Amino acid sequence: MKSLLVRFFLFSLVIAACSIAVTAWLASQATTGAIRQEQGEALETDAQIYDEMVKYAATHKDWSAAKSTVEGVAKTYNRRIALTDGNGRKLLDTGTENAPPLPVTPKALIDPLNLNGKVDPHAVGPFKLSDDETRKLRSYADQLLECNGRVEIVEYPNGRPRVTSLEPGHFSLWEDCPAGDYLYTMTATEQKAYEELQPYFLDCLKTLPGNGQIPAKAPGRVTLDWDYLVIAGTSTDVVQCMDTARREMLKSYVAPPAQMFLTSPTGDEPQPIDLSTTGTTRIMLVALGILAIAGFASWVTATQLVRPIRALTAATKRTAEGDRTARVDGGAGEIGELAKSFNAMSEKLAETERQRQAMVSDVAHELRTPLGNITGWLEATQDGLAEPDPHLIDMLLEESLLLQRLVDDLHDLAQADAGTLRLHPEPIALDDVVDQVVNAQQNREILLRAETTPVHISADPVRLRQALGNLVANAVRYTPPGGEVVVKLFQWQDQAILEVTDTGTGIAPDDVPHVFDRFWRADKSRSRRTGGSGLGLAITRHLVEAHGGSVSVTSTLGEGSTFRISLPSA
Repeated sequence: MKSLLVRFFLFSLVIAACSIAVTAWLASQATTGAIRQEQGEALETDAQIYDEMVKYAATHKDWSAAKSTVEGVAKTYNRRIALTDGNGRKLLDTGTENAPPLPVTPKALIDPLNLNGKVDPHAVGPFKLSDDETRKLRSYADQLLECNGRVEIVEYPNGRPRVTSLEPGHFSLWEDCPAGDYLYTMTATEQKAYEELQPYFLDCLKTLPGNGQIPAKAPGRVTLDWDYLVIAGTSTDVVQCMDTARREMLKSYVAPPAQMFLTSPTGDEPQPIDLSTTGTTRIMLVALGILAIAGFASWVTATQLVRPIRALTAATKRTAEGDRTARVDGGAGEIGELAKSFNAMSEKLAETERQRQAMVSDVAHELRTPLGNITGWLEATQDGLAEPDPHLIDMLLEESLLLQRLVDDLHDLAQADAGTLRLHPEPIALDDVVDQVVNAQQNREILLRAETTPVHISADPVRLRQALGNLVANAVRYTPPGGEVVVKLFQWQDQAILEVTDTGTGIAPDDVPHVFDRFWRADKSRSRRTGGSGLGLAITRHLVEAHGGSVSVTSTLGEGSTFRISLPSA
């Protein structure tokens, strides 16, 4: 599990499995939606067939002549339609002789007198107008439209045209138009139908505790409301009696209730969708195929990802074994950035190794001369070629001190490189440190002076004198007789600034970036006795940085140099 290749491969497999699951879920949802849509269309078809059957039952007294009509509907909607009475006796069936038995449960009950608790509008019975009455009322409707264009006329199932844009009984808009009154005048057919309805209504009222009042005869005008015969303010039971009377009167004018069965033309119901063994196997094979393709693609991708990582690992091992020339090409992306970082690290290691070798060579070179001098003079003295006079002893002591100074400088650098250079900070007056360094470096051949202002900081006074002393000694060393070295101290913002300015030979622009390198000298021809060990400025930089400060230099060749130390003030 620690292998990036294995983890990436397993992660890809998880993604592939999730993709398959999501795809299957989407396919299931799409299939479910299609099934629901198909079922909705089937329900809509069944509803249309139901409306056709109810309309026929509302306009015919029985089902004896319904076969041709039902067969036409069955052919239109490609369904098998069968009707039975309440006892299960088959009234008609559009299926063939070989059609299978009907389902146990009927699709719907065809009853025009009980359509969701109401009478179907097509069940008009004795209220059906004659053709002459319909033509006459239509002419009145046309006249009313010419007289008042704001009304709208529609024709009801019994053949009567009626105004639909006005409230029932509101005739104020055609006071000057007699056609409106004629349109709402009851015809002979309707008068006869209302007279036929009245006995049924009276019989129902007799069953109520308190009989409602009714008109002595049918009204002269017809309205849209069947409860017009009931005087306003009567109870709902009276209104219900009107509805019951209508149903009793219309029983002989509509077909009896029938149970309707709907199936496919062959009698078979659509088979439910299920996953058979073959279907399940097919789905599993397809899923495994997709998983195999996804796994192969993931393995190829993972291999391409791991290849540069393996190359990087091999290059790292070579570097660990001492090969500083190891490089790797990681391409683009994150791996490419990692490869670039590794190459930069290798370059840095190679440069550090070159610096280390150069330092060892420089140290050996620096130690060889004073050791050679001491060894030569001691051998000459031992052989009797030189007398151990005070002059010789002074010379040997000077060479010994030079070695000691070089060893101390190397020790300070080693501590700085290892991060073990210890400081002992304390509150100090920086102008006192400057005075001490200037007094210790006084030289009769040049003018050395200080320009200070009182500045207090927290620092190690010994290390700070060492750092500043290196700069002052270096300035004195490279300033010709009659020249001047000025040490300035001042406060600038939150920094304490120390500047050592000389009128010496200066530093060439190409050499300025290297002045703080170890064993570097601007004048290669200078001896170690006059040119120093080449470690002073490098030590100064480490000491200043250990105090949280920085050191820099600006120089003009032939005019002099200025070294600046910036320290955080207390």
